[in-house]
Parts: sequence; C-alpha cells; structure tokens
Amino acid sequence: MKFDKKYLLAVVGIIALYAIFLIISDLQIVLDKIQNFNTDYLPIILSIVILSWLIVFLRWRILLQNFNIHIPVKDSILIFLSGFAMDITPGKVGQLLKSQLLKERFNIPRKNTIPVIILEQLYSAVGLVIVGIFGIWFFDLGIYILIIAIILLVFIFLLISSKQFFNKANNFKFISRFGITSDSHEALRSSMRGKIFVYASGLSALAWFLECVIVYYVLTSFEITSLNFLSILSIYTSSIILGFISFLPLGIGVVESSLAGFLTLEGIDISISLTVVILIRIFTRWIGVSVGFASLKFVGIFSFRNKNSVSK
Repeated sequence: MKFDKKYLLAVVGIIALYAIFLIISDLQIVLDKIQNFNTDYLPIILSIVILSWLIVFLRWRILLQNFNIHIPVKDSILIFLSGFAMDITPGKVGQLLKSQLLKERFNIPRKNTIPVIILEQLYSAVGLVIVGIFGIWFFDLGIYILIIAIILLVFIFLLISSKQFFNKANNFKFISRFGITSDSHEALRSSMRGKIFVYASGLSALAWFLECVIVYYVLTSFEITSLNFLSILSIYTSSIILGFISFLPLGIGVVESSLAGFLTLEGIDISISLTVVILIRIFTRWIGVSVGFASLKFVGIFSFRNKNSVSK
C-alpha cells in the first residue's frame, strides 16, 4: 500500500503552521519556559497516554464485534494505531483508511466497516460533550460552546438516523463508491442506541477524561496549581470542541490558540500558556500521529504479504 503524497503535504503544512505559531509567540521565550518542565511527571503522563489508547482501542473492538467483524488482536491493534496517522486529515476523513486496510487484509467489504469508522467519530464527540458537562459551571465560555456542540451533535444523529437523508447522501459519488447499502444504514442506526451506545459513549468519555488528566499533570509539572480539575475539564474540552467545529486537521491552530487564550483568561502568563499548550498537543496528539505513521509501515508490509487472506 502506497502512502498518498497529499498526506505528506498535510504534515508539512501543519509543521509550517506550528513554526509560524512559535515565531509569533517568540520561540526563545517558549524554549526557555520548556526548560522549567518537571520531568518527574513524564512517566505518569506517558502512562496515561497509553492507557487512553487502550480505552479507545477497546471501543474499536466493541464496535467491530457489534458488526460481527472478528479479526486477530495483533492485526486489529496495528490497523487501529494506523488510524492515528490519519488524524491529520480534515475532519479525520482519512480514518476511512482503516476500512481499506480491513478490506485488503481480510477481504471485508468497506460497506461493512465504514459505519464503524463513522461511529468512532460520533462516539468520540459524545464522550467529549459528556466530559465537558462536568466542568460546565467552572468556565463561563464553556457553557456556550457546549450548547453549540450539543445542538450540532443532535442534528448529526438525526441526519444519520434519517433513511431519506441516507438515500440522498448515497447519490454523491464520494459516498456511493463505498457501496454502502440500506443494511449498512440499519446496522449504523442500531449501533446508536441500547447497550452499545452506553458502552461506546462511556469509553469515549473515559478517554477524554484521561486526556484532561494529562493536561492537569502538564500544568502541575510547571507548578501551575491555580486551576481546579473541573475548570481544566471545561477549558480543555471547549478548546477541542472548537477544533472539531473548525473541521481543520487536528483542529490545528484553533485548539492551540483557544486553549492558550482560555488559560490566559484564567490568569496564567501568556508565555507559560503557549508552552503548556505545545506540550499538551505533543502528548495528546503528536505522539499518537507518530505511532500511527510507524504502524502504517508495518500494516503496509503485512497487508502486502497477506493480501489474499480472508477473514475467518
């Protein structure tokens, strides 16, 4: 499997944007502040990062099983981690690569696996809103951002549940080429209620909660203790929601600027805020993206060698 050059261009573009962000922020000040990071917290932070991956991997396995898709755990892990690399695409549409990998490796039709990818993103949004609610009264702006997110989420759920909307959407070439049938739509709808909704939403919320814990420890590593944990929940989730709404790859620029701005509003010096934000994004996103690219290499080799394999 060849890696599309457009993804490489996306990475270059994001790096350029970060470079501009750092230059505007005064790179030297940021570098000086990073030296104040207490590395004693590094093992804790990295452990939580891995734990959050395990949580969303469990959600991935549950959703696959709900669609009666059973693949070996080793392969499932590699394909799942490969999806992290696709977080750099707008709206994470590149996550559909996992559907293609399942087709090549196990000959599972994309029409059976694309609903799983869609549900991953939906439940991720649901979990984000759930976590945000816990801190809603500790950050005034968070209330308005959360209300907008809930309205959009309800709207999306209604659209996906609509048979009429599904039929119209399937007329678009980009969607119809995946061969998604009415059976796929029904399976998608059935996976948005009952026990599967509770399990997937709960795991998503737990994963986002762990990310907030990472934010807490990054702040603590700089001896920033003025914010209580519930405030951190609301501030961080509000920034991520704005990133989601922007539809930009990883919410790049939007998440960083809003999070730094929110921290500044809470009385944290702007130079410290920018430094903290950069480290938070490295731990919560860029480590995962790096692991995703490494996994893509292994999956590509594995898929090539076993392209004729069929799911058992």
